[in-house]
Amino acid sequence: MIASQNVLDALKQIGLNLYERKLWVALLSRRTATAGELSSLAKVPHSRTYDVLESLAEKGFVVIQTSKPLKYMAVAPKEALERAKKKLRDDLDITMNRINRLQKNSVFKELETVHKKGVKLVKPSGITGSLKGRDALYQQLGTIFRGARNSISILTTSKGLSDLHSNLGDLLRKLANKGVKIKIAAFHGKDSAGVIEDFKSFAEIRKINKSNILGRFFVVDGSHVVMSLTNEDVHPTQDLALWSQSNHIAGDVIGPMFNNIWQTLEPI
Repeated sequence: MIASQNVLDALKQIGLNLYERKLWVALLSRRTATAGELSSLAKVPHSRTYDVLESLAEKGFVVIQTSKPLKYMAVAPKEALERAKKKLRDDLDITMNRINRLQKNSVFKELETVHKKGVKLVKPSGITGSLKGRDALYQQLGTIFRGARNSISILTTSKGLSDLHSNLGDLLRKLANKGVKIKIAAFHGKDSAGVIEDFKSFAEIRKINKSNILGRFFVVDGSHVVMSLTNEDVHPTQDLALWSQSNHIAGDVIGPMFNNIWQTLEPI
């Protein structure tokens, strides 16, 4: 092996696939080589070597020399990584510009129409999906919260309250300023005092006793509900939640359940 497994693993972290990693490291050791030489040295199938080297050239790790036979020159590691960063920034700018243009043209309006018409075809079971990972949970909550028009009801733990404040506190404040009524039922832990004071400036908060914590769930406008299915102590990547857009589930089941719990709690 030309380079250690740690090196190959590090290159994987920046997006190089196995063949790209092997060929670039092999080429670094030779400075300049043909595809055939690199195939043997890196133990990469000859049939794949040419297209992988072209991919490396596009990413800024290799320079193709127009000789016969074709030769490939390795770009020095420092320069290669700088080129890779620049390409990622350029690609991101291009993609962002495309998204911005899409949002402003008729295609986006057509997509919106397709979505709205599609929702009307949904039966009482509604739209339901699972959310794997805490990042996915807060991304979906952000999307649902932004669409809130009347109310957001939240039942959570002390840690869940702090996470909510860190991820979506500013958004909830803006929604409250627009007239959305926000109710939060949460356990009052030692570490959540400051968070609770901030939430109290724009939301109504009531205290859950530790003995009757029921987990974490969110109801928006009686039409959306997100309910955590795992204990919050699991690793963030393993946090699992259920999301449903259903007037029946959110408005007739979970919403009234929250209201019944709310009536039994004391204001903080």
